[in-house]
Amino acid sequence: MIRLILLFIFLTIYFIVSIPVQLFELILEKFNMDARNKSSLAIVKWGLKVIGFISGVKLEVNGLDNIPDDQAVLFVGNHISFFDIIVTYPLMKRPTGYIAKKEIKKVPFLSWWMYFVNCIFLDRKDPRQGLKSVLEASEKIKNGISIFLFPEGTRSKDGKLAEFKDGGFKIATKAKAPIIPIGIQGTSDILENHFPIIKSGKVIVNFGKPVYTSEMSKAEQKSLPDLVREQVKELSNQ
Repeated sequence: MIRLILLFIFLTIYFIVSIPVQLFELILEKFNMDARNKSSLAIVKWGLKVIGFISGVKLEVNGLDNIPDDQAVLFVGNHISFFDIIVTYPLMKRPTGYIAKKEIKKVPFLSWWMYFVNCIFLDRKDPRQGLKSVLEASEKIKNGISIFLFPEGTRSKDGKLAEFKDGGFKIATKAKAPIIPIGIQGTSDILENHFPIIKSGKVIVNFGKPVYTSEMSKAEQKSLPDLVREQVKELSNQ
């Protein structure tokens, strides 16, 4: 319970202090968007690292050198916990936006920071809006901002890897960007398996080797969801 109390105190202070910081970020983006992206990345990474520390996350990271230094990518991972984002975002080398459900856009403070770190809100019930989100994400990758996708579409309640929805993979193919498969283990043991209690535990994040979509034929691109799913399954030890 003490971890939950400390986390509540930290988040309260963080969001209060965020108000003038976000105003500064809005001004900064008018003059230098690249500087705003980098400063927002640093601020959010720091906040999530503190959350991980308070929560007692013992993190093991493998394959971080598989992320290219010279280009933006599409990260594709399994989704078993709210903590998946908390542990993966601080590992990002460049500005990175996550694909999130549109309902989160209504949450104050959180959605504001998500805007500053280039997250994209997806309407899963509207195919037309979904296509717009894919095109927006593809453009961000072309402009040097990586995108993180959980293609199962929702958090797995039992930890087992569900089938991947194929729409999000068009983000990579349209941008001709590499896909980095990611396997996450242990995050549900921090919170979901005994909600609302937060317990310290080991979390493993494995980054796989890049899948280069620019070298694929149309037929090969159609098999991307299955190909990447198998890699994520192996990386998450399933």
